[in-house]
Amino acid sequence: MNRPMDDRRADLEQWAAQVLDARPHWEIASADASFRRYFRATLAPRAGDHGPAPSYIAMDAPPEREDNRAFAQIAELMADAGLNVPRVLATDFQRGFLLITDLGRRTFLDVLDDDNAHALFGAASGALIDWQCASRAGVLPDYDRATLAAELELFRDWYLARHLRYTPSVREQADIDRAFVFILDNVCAQPKVYVHRDYMPRNLMVCHPLPGIIDFQDARYGPVTYDVASLFRDAFISWPAARIDAWVRHYWDAARDRGLPVGDDFERFRHDLALMGAQRHLKVLGIFARIAYRDGKPRYLSDTPRFVDYLAPVVQAYDALAPLAPLLERRPA
Repeated sequence: MNRPMDDRRADLEQWAAQVLDARPHWEIASADASFRRYFRATLAPRAGDHGPAPSYIAMDAPPEREDNRAFAQIAELMADAGLNVPRVLATDFQRGFLLITDLGRRTFLDVLDDDNAHALFGAASGALIDWQCASRAGVLPDYDRATLAAELELFRDWYLARHLRYTPSVREQADIDRAFVFILDNVCAQPKVYVHRDYMPRNLMVCHPLPGIIDFQDARYGPVTYDVASLFRDAFISWPAARIDAWVRHYWDAARDRGLPVGDDFERFRHDLALMGAQRHLKVLGIFARIAYRDGKPRYLSDTPRFVDYLAPVVQAYDALAPLAPLLERRPA
């Protein structure tokens, strides 16, 4: 039992109950891949109420680990863009406690199937375009080359070295360096917009209006294709390439109509999207390995083959990335 975290939960519940002036029923809402935890506070229905009992989310985010002021700032920014995000009702930044509105229990990942995917992804694309159209330079931190490069290094440091227990040769290291430069040269030349950074079905909620959007605290100002890559090539669910191409085309058409900087050549956009996806997929391989070995959450490793599959056609399509193929084919020793 992790006693300090249990103490934090008790303090969080006491604080939230005082804010709500109530004695709610508590349950775990979720615990994600970061150091944040979420607890649902459900209040007893009042006499005469016929709808569901009101509920709220209390967030435990240790301030030495999480930037809670950024969460509140970005929630306001996204709400101003017309997006359905949790409203911040109360904060104790010193202790890392936030009380926010509850967007429900069902994520897109919980309900997605062949029949509803088109409608749900259409709603997600529309909200994404609204978010991108609100973009202004200098408001959010830049998703700059140094940050993107550091993310790529997670593949080398955690996926290859720690998960596969493989040390590339000098030549392989040079090949990796060249592949990373090729990716970075492309993605850093792309036009910039607001980027959620984890815009995927697990972070989109089934509520009204669709979608509810959560887990946005790491938002940046960066490549226009990033959130598109996150949405359609997800960490936990895969779709046929033909369906993804159709959804991407739908996004691109709508984004052009709204004046977003996605260009007039769809094939060029697909090229940029593929390389942006490669950066994200390599990063996620490293992140999932880090979560497993550093944070003791090994279940994430079961989804690493999905990202290897996402990377395979991109690596095959570009000579500069070809040396990555044998590394991606390796299995843990």
